[in-house]
Amino acid sequence: MKITINGTLYDVPAERSLLRYLRDDLRLTSVKDGCSVGACGTCTVLINGQATKACTRKTENLEGAEVITVEGLSEREKEVYVESFAAAGAVQCGFCIPGMVMAAKALIDSNPSPTRHDVKLAINGNICRCTGYVKIEDAILLAAEYFRNGKSVPDPETSARMAEDRKRPDAAEKVLGTGVFGDDIYLDGMIYAKALRAPSPRALIKGIDTSEAEKHPDCVRVLTAADVPHNKIGHLKQDWDVMIPIGSETRYVGDAIALVGSKTAASLDKIIKLIKVDYEELPPVTCPTDALKADAPLIHEGGNIMSKEYLHRGNPDAAIAQAAHVVTRKYYTPHNDHAFMEPEVAVAVPMGADGLHLYTGGQSVYDDRREAALMLDLPLEKVQVTSNLVGGGFGGKEDMSVQQHAALMAWHTKLPVKVKFSRQESIDYHTKRHAMEMEFTTACDADGKIVAMKALLIADTGAYASLGGPVLQRACTHAAGPYNFQNIDILGMAVYTNNVVSGAYRGFGVTQSCFAMESNLNLLAEMVGISPWEIRYRNAIRPGQVLPNGQIADENTAMVETLEAVKDVFESSPYAGIASGFKNSGKGVGVKDMGRCLLSVEDGKVHVRTSAACMGQGIAAMCMHVVGEATGLAPSLIVQDTPDTVRTPDSGTSTASRQTLVTGEATRRAAVQLAEALAAGKSLADLEGQEFYAEYFAETDPMGAAVPNPVSHVSYSYATQVVILDEEGKLEKVVAAYDVGVPVNPKSCAGQIEGGVAMGLGFALTEDFRTEGGYPKMKYGTLGLPRATQVPPIEVVFTEIEPSRLLPYAYGAKGVGELCLIPTSPAVAHAYYRLDGTHRTRLPLRGTYYKK
Repeated sequence: MKITINGTLYDVPAERSLLRYLRDDLRLTSVKDGCSVGACGTCTVLINGQATKACTRKTENLEGAEVITVEGLSEREKEVYVESFAAAGAVQCGFCIPGMVMAAKALIDSNPSPTRHDVKLAINGNICRCTGYVKIEDAILLAAEYFRNGKSVPDPETSARMAEDRKRPDAAEKVLGTGVFGDDIYLDGMIYAKALRAPSPRALIKGIDTSEAEKHPDCVRVLTAADVPHNKIGHLKQDWDVMIPIGSETRYVGDAIALVGSKTAASLDKIIKLIKVDYEELPPVTCPTDALKADAPLIHEGGNIMSKEYLHRGNPDAAIAQAAHVVTRKYYTPHNDHAFMEPEVAVAVPMGADGLHLYTGGQSVYDDRREAALMLDLPLEKVQVTSNLVGGGFGGKEDMSVQQHAALMAWHTKLPVKVKFSRQESIDYHTKRHAMEMEFTTACDADGKIVAMKALLIADTGAYASLGGPVLQRACTHAAGPYNFQNIDILGMAVYTNNVVSGAYRGFGVTQSCFAMESNLNLLAEMVGISPWEIRYRNAIRPGQVLPNGQIADENTAMVETLEAVKDVFESSPYAGIASGFKNSGKGVGVKDMGRCLLSVEDGKVHVRTSAACMGQGIAAMCMHVVGEATGLAPSLIVQDTPDTVRTPDSGTSTASRQTLVTGEATRRAAVQLAEALAAGKSLADLEGQEFYAEYFAETDPMGAAVPNPVSHVSYSYATQVVILDEEGKLEKVVAAYDVGVPVNPKSCAGQIEGGVAMGLGFALTEDFRTEGGYPKMKYGTLGLPRATQVPPIEVVFTEIEPSRLLPYAYGAKGVGELCLIPTSPAVAHAYYRLDGTHRTRLPLRGTYYKK
């Protein structure tokens, strides 16, 4: 087939996927492989001027066609799209952005003056999981204006201080597709590996015969559990098998039985089919309450209760008995898939005689190193881990998924190895949001003051522990909400089942318990005869008051201000729903929580060296603003180094909304040292080769600390959201008021919140993850991910307080990554309650415009 690609005529083999030819043969890696089923849009290119998903087209049907990718844009187009997407704050993880750019080009080429509705229609085939689309729409409208009016792009910015809108330093490489994600790595002699997965959720493995597979001409090696030096790994609890050994039971459909190494990716499935597994299928346990029964089979030797939390304070039974109003309801929230745009991928390369260099896209290079070294029984210094760009995470890339298998195969074969999940494998095997069954009792006095609450939470943690322990802990510690009362009794259990593993997910358990607490609060307001806004305002935590967990709210608490910011909009609409929430910044509860940063002056520029992983939230931008605030240096003089276990100090996992505060404060301390050196009359040239190191330890009290007012977390952020429906039950608008202290970059921070709101709307209305008998029954196109045309206008309001009240760390900044979606689902449920009078207790909500 003769096909013109970016202006060059190629003789292209027939019967090839256009996506695979562009990536694997021409190495046009701006064309991303997000799903391979035509549903996500990351592989969007122009074919004869029309936006087309490359994964859906075969080369034999493209004779004489003209194909354009981002690499083929003119220099003028490249500079305009980089400027527009950067200035609008449209870039977060960046994996979807080249596809968005090509959809934008197709639109603007045919319609130089598009409306926002036109833009929404043009990108409706492209999913973004980070931004909520608002900033992407802004960017496309801005690009159209540049082209239409012949405007020149502005000169580079010369400063980056706190609370200033500035362009992200990683925007250009993400817009143009030049930044390297894991699947963009191609190495000479690289082989490909893939695991044979469990034949059923629960099965006894009696034998594994790999002899026929090993005879395949492309087969390099087949490994089983017998080839793993240390077969048990895990993020916090080492209970997860690298592969299931003969004589053991599988625990879910994602368990690996054997690992195949092949010369080509295309032959992996053929080789896997040649492996014969002798097994006995056993009845799976797929319901947490069934797993708690006395006669339930043990999924792990220690029992089926993976974790239990009990919080008791005051005398809730007496308070409830004397209360004027009491509400008890049961609630259910489902599993959810993170649906980050980049499926999991890792590349492992042998290093020295027995070492390993692992290239990953996870949420901590040090976590990956620790688990890979544990598995291979190697000293830590024998394993180096370098992060590629991370195409979204939301908690779903904290656990090992493909890293361990890439490392194992490379260690055995002494060859470079790539392991990549297809989108369907990612859906079927990687961790999910915990499904939870909850019973909440909430009581108040005649004036609407909350006097007590009791709660029971049962979380389905699936086959392995993952982050189930701390997720359950946060669900319980935040279950009483951001309110001022002292009588609580909260019991939570995370239970092993044969379902897909549940782990960290944006919101970290608080999303589930907030839905229950806030829904009960609306019923209490009705019983008291006051508005839902008023009951929150009367009970909202204020500086100096005590939270239900016993912690005294510090001066930077601005929960009341978030309510005041939405009062008018809530009261002006008959179909407006309201909900509030709060979320910790930092790990807290006595867990070691350290931020570290090393600034080094190299070639006249300041290199920011920290291992803090960026999954799209903007670590490089945060560090740039902090260093800029301390030193006054221009952004062009600040370079963010890639996380690497050799070059960057350990700053912990990107989790718990912690990096802005914890690593931000470490960066501030290092930058102050640099500023002092510059203030002493030194230039960067004078400081060449010097290093400035600092760390920050977020000190907190452990759970159950024997102190009257334990400091559970160094900081909390607060929010109130209002969701407005029209008379048909369609989303009309969302107003989100947030206390994040000082927003490092207001436009980027608003983009984080808009993306979280969109994710929360999906959680409330459309997203689900169905399983039957332990088997996932979802495809990418049926996950219910919101698209641009479904997301309403989102207005973000930042609260402001006196500078003297700000947190004394990181120039007053607090985390927002998780809080942005926590109040959304109860606000949506409340809006529908005001529309039709139905109190809905299950997510996603039924009987709505979006799900009948």
